[in-house]
Amino acid sequence: MQVWPGHAYPLGANYDGAGTNFAVFSEAAERVEVCLLHEDGSETAVELRESDGFVRHAYLPGVLPGQRYGFRAHGPYTPENGRRCNSAKLLLDPYAKAISGSVDWNEAVFGYHFDDPERRNDLDSAPHTMTSVVINPYFDWGDDRPPRTDYHRTVLYEAHVKGLTMLHPQLPDELRGTYAALAHPAVIAHLTQLGVTALELMPVHQSVTDHRLAEAGLSNYWGYNTIGFFAPHNAYASWGERGQQVQEFKHAVRALHEAGIEVILDVVYNHTAEGNHLGPTLSFRGLDNASYYRLADDRRYYLDTTGTGNSLLMRSPHVLQLIMDSLRYWVLEMHVDGFRFDLAATLARQFHEVDRLSSFFDLVQQDPVVSQVKLIAEPWDLGEGGYQVGNFPPLWTEWNGRYRDTVRDLWRGEPRAMAEFGFRLTGSSDLYQDDGRRPLASINFVTCHDGFTLHDLVSYNDKHNEANGEDNRDGESYNRSWNCGAEGPTDDASVVALRRRQKRNLIATLMLSQGVPMLSHGDEFGRTQHGNNNAYCQDGPLAWVRWPGDGAPTDWSGAPDQALCDFVRAMVWLRRDHPVFRRRRFFHGRPMEGTHDELSDVAWFTPQGAEMTQRDWQAAHTRSLTVFLNGNAISEPGERGERITDDSFLLLFNAHHEPVDFVIPVNHGREWEVVVDTAQEETYVQGGGPKVAAGAQLPLESRSMAVLQRPV
Repeated sequence: MQVWPGHAYPLGANYDGAGTNFAVFSEAAERVEVCLLHEDGSETAVELRESDGFVRHAYLPGVLPGQRYGFRAHGPYTPENGRRCNSAKLLLDPYAKAISGSVDWNEAVFGYHFDDPERRNDLDSAPHTMTSVVINPYFDWGDDRPPRTDYHRTVLYEAHVKGLTMLHPQLPDELRGTYAALAHPAVIAHLTQLGVTALELMPVHQSVTDHRLAEAGLSNYWGYNTIGFFAPHNAYASWGERGQQVQEFKHAVRALHEAGIEVILDVVYNHTAEGNHLGPTLSFRGLDNASYYRLADDRRYYLDTTGTGNSLLMRSPHVLQLIMDSLRYWVLEMHVDGFRFDLAATLARQFHEVDRLSSFFDLVQQDPVVSQVKLIAEPWDLGEGGYQVGNFPPLWTEWNGRYRDTVRDLWRGEPRAMAEFGFRLTGSSDLYQDDGRRPLASINFVTCHDGFTLHDLVSYNDKHNEANGEDNRDGESYNRSWNCGAEGPTDDASVVALRRRQKRNLIATLMLSQGVPMLSHGDEFGRTQHGNNNAYCQDGPLAWVRWPGDGAPTDWSGAPDQALCDFVRAMVWLRRDHPVFRRRRFFHGRPMEGTHDELSDVAWFTPQGAEMTQRDWQAAHTRSLTVFLNGNAISEPGERGERITDDSFLLLFNAHHEPVDFVIPVNHGREWEVVVDTAQEETYVQGGGPKVAAGAQLPLESRSMAVLQRPV
């Protein structure tokens, strides 16, 4: 075999049409081999003799796409010094663009079986681990263009590739649960009809099911256990796993873009699937343990702020390069439109504390590619001082956990929730205004993959995670949920009616709040996990989305609720059609300059029609409120550049446990039309709702809300 010197950059395996250049970083290893794997189980090892800045490299003519390979790192195995080289391990390429196979949990993959240097070369891990694959980088993108939807027009939809599509009745069996399913017209039609503008995919980077779950017959369904930051997860591919998964993912992105839907990836750069010091050696640990991971003072163990066993070393230039190269690859080569960063506070830990000005954020800020896409932080981790909602740099938006908590508290009837609710409804200026950000920095959500579904939020007081095999100890115990009078399924008609009303309340509040709304997949159909609030290991009907007409057995999760889906769709489109619900600037609480309208841009009233006082805001019993949103005070251009005027609404919230008669405020409009009443199954968004005059009373059912529009 010919071996040419090749190049140190780009890292990974890169095919150029005639051969493949291999490059891998390792400062710890004394020598590194690239091993080409053959179908008969044999391998050809080629030493990477050239080295530039500890990047070992070689060019191998004739190595084509589809070739499986791995690395072997020869060097010291001294865990007490942070070094864990082991030539018995066939290591994944940290820059692998595709990965084949899965981990066979044979003892050969574990690190701790080789603490004895006499034994560490006894077993070859190659038959028991995954392998890297050389890919063909060429793809016909046609005239693909990123939708570049502005944040103020964005509606996020968080979904799992498999969970969203596995039960869809219009999909062929061979496509269900795959990237190709995302590109199917039936799936895209649902998203577009719902009004979704961005699909936020739960992790699609190559992940691993850890040994404990595999032994229990479970899997790491959510995928927050990454081992390949460049490779699409091979289990979601219908066409094959020798590089075909890359082509299939690109095809899905192109199809979604054609429908005007952005693709945002949930990415996990805070840790890897190698776990703690007892975990498997799959890639990074065997190549250069101390350069990739945060090690404890004794160097044998790991510092962990993620709850997974390890944390990546965010002050290492090689880790930062890996992350930035990965992000740019997914934007430039895979055409994704943004990222949601899991446990993003960990990315800010250069040392122990969270540093808002850490190197990672500096790199993102100045990067001409990554800085131009949507960047969403999950602004917390499990370490000390890890809750950082409101503290990320101006370029970033954040999952607003305080929005979720406050809205849940309001509708379940917690005292003294109203004052904070006022901030959350209007874009959380207390969190984002001081550093120059706008309401669109707040990603508003009531539910997400982690926790109760929307249906379960109003059906359970307590978590029911017994199926996870951890004696119900896993998952959050404080969910701010309320079962409306019965735990779980019930035939009580009054409880069922209240739950349906509460779901409509939560959806309407979400869609009419300032900021960027995010739906969790299946919530539009009332998806249930039967009280499981931590379905990370449930790859089955419990966690999959039910669709109308899916023919699933009745003992699976609850039947899909088409009426709720229709309501969600109406709320999304009400938001889309009226800019007053998606302002790009915070309210000022006074008339807008440059307009002839003397009314304030926002006003707050008691149910009696009087303006709210500080005492009203702070009263423990306050659970009802009227909000005036002045559409005539919007200084932003409309869809075609024209200024939108006279688009005003009243929002009436009654979170009280009894009906309340609301007095319509005077001096803000002579007549109003009810367009939404969550006490009713139907909406009047298309017209035909009851009319009510200023000063008149409008009765609202207990725990309900109404939306009134001032006729133009």
